[in-house]
Amino acid sequence: MGTTYRAVMLTKKGGPEALQVVELPLAAPGPGQLRVRVQAAGVGATDLVMLKGNYPFAPKIPLVLGYEAAGVVDTIGQGVTGFRVGQQVAALTVYGAFAEYLTRESEHFLPVPSGVSSRDAAAVILNFATAWQMIHRVAKVQSGQTALVTGASGGVGTAALQLLRLAGVKAYGAASLKKHSIVRSLGAIPIDYRQGPLDPLVRVFEPDGVDYAFDAVGGANVGKCIRALRRNGMVVGFGFMGAPGIVSILATFSNLFIGARLRGRRGSFYGISALYKKNPQPLREDLPKIFELLAQKKIDPLITHTFPLLAARQALELLAARSVEGKIVLTGE
Repeated sequence: MGTTYRAVMLTKKGGPEALQVVELPLAAPGPGQLRVRVQAAGVGATDLVMLKGNYPFAPKIPLVLGYEAAGVVDTIGQGVTGFRVGQQVAALTVYGAFAEYLTRESEHFLPVPSGVSSRDAAAVILNFATAWQMIHRVAKVQSGQTALVTGASGGVGTAALQLLRLAGVKAYGAASLKKHSIVRSLGAIPIDYRQGPLDPLVRVFEPDGVDYAFDAVGGANVGKCIRALRRNGMVVGFGFMGAPGIVSILATFSNLFIGARLRGRRGSFYGISALYKKNPQPLREDLPKIFELLAQKKIDPLITHTFPLLAARQALELLAARSVEGKIVLTGE
């Protein structure tokens, strides 16, 4: 084994062009740590946000990107129990996954069940854990209820539609017309958000409103989602991808919490990184359930593009073009 490994490093603020493949020293894991040979890493919108250099849950530039990873245990640090060399594991990394090796405290890694590939495991960590926790920990949906999902053809949106179907919830997915076939294939009723405000479009199907709305927060849809709810319904905002500037952010959160309450509805915001940093236990409980659904083929990460592990720049260029339908995954040899 060599003394270095390759990784994709963000060297300055910018776009995908700011990423460079570099060589870093391959150090032994410290006490309580695992070193994992990365076999797959998911690519997502949060990686694009991180290129700007101000993502609150990542270290300062320079840093190695990569929010989710799966691979095999390469070396076990002193004092670590419950793992073996060669075991397939996965982790919500937040950063560091676009690399040939990843070293972290062992508590961040979870076993991947037999029959689930590293490629598929890496593809579900962020999107499906986000959707699962919004649906089951925040909203606490019940079979027979109704829900609206915005950004329904995106990564979290498609995950949410699949999990809502498994939960017995009637789902409506807001997406452009060309993506309605995806929404239908996941068991939801598509709504073309370009045809007008979401709330009257939803109320054509649900005159009293839906029980829940899961909104990819960006400022434009929060108020419409609130108005699409029935009395005492809940809107759950997540992601925060499209509202630049502190004024827009404050206005969006004010609408999400205060505006919802003033209309007799409830508002909540979910961020997977904030929750994981505060308490990793919920993810440790939920991710094995998601892996089991994957093993049983009850969910599909909808992987449509794969790139070599160190081709993160090309993958993010494709993602930034907003032409991707489905999940992008980087895979090792």
